Amino acid sequence: MVVARDERRLEELAESFEKEHSVEVEVLAADLTTEVGTGVVEARLESDDPPVDLLVNNAGFATVGKFAELPREREAQEIQLNAVALMRLCHAALPGMLGRGRGGVINVSSVGGYQPTPLNATYGATKAFVNSLSHALHEELRGTGVNVMVLCPGFTRTEFQERAGIDSSAVPNFMWQSADTVVAAALRAYEKGRAVSIPGPLNQAGAAFSSAMPGGITRKLAGAIIGRVE
Repeated sequence: MVVARDERRLEELAESFEKEHSVEVEVLAADLTTEVGTGVVEARLESDDPPVDLLVNNAGFATVGKFAELPREREAQEIQLNAVALMRLCHAALPGMLGRGRGGVINVSSVGGYQPTPLNATYGATKAFVNSLSHALHEELRGTGVNVMVLCPGFTRTEFQERAGIDSSAVPNFMWQSADTVVAAALRAYEKGRAVSIPGPLNQAGAAFSSAMPGGITRKLAGAIIGRVE
């Protein structure tokens, strides 16, 4: 099953999956920034016809700029999609998985969730929430046959930067990963029952550094980096 707002693109994606992998793909168009859209997906996750054994919470967006100058409603939408909808979909999916004794959730976060991110403040805060929630759920579910894992990629070649209005041309090539590389690393980690997947040694080192260093240092570094790519 694939979920997004753009039904036409979903249909094209489903058709390509069906041709390449000989699988049947269910399309569910829904806007997760709204109560109605989130409710539609919650209802599908709570259904056993057929059951969903793996939920990947990948929907999200970023805003870039000085927090006090950004539109308040857009910041609220960002929290709704990146954090609230993700929490609600986890809550809808997990009871059925626990009843069946199998399944899991992969919550897509970011290495940006490991430190404050000036000029990207709301995005970084939502990803810190995703990290914390996912780690807590992983521990709660230990021994149940159900796993929650958080995926924390770095710079990944998708439409993310373009949609956020980020000029990432200054980011060197060695810092980028392809979406296929990130997905493959995530699935390997998930199959091993890991709590977290950080694809690539550079991203792993950055997350470890951010976790170990005082916030006063990491926030200044993050602000300098984001200021260069904005």
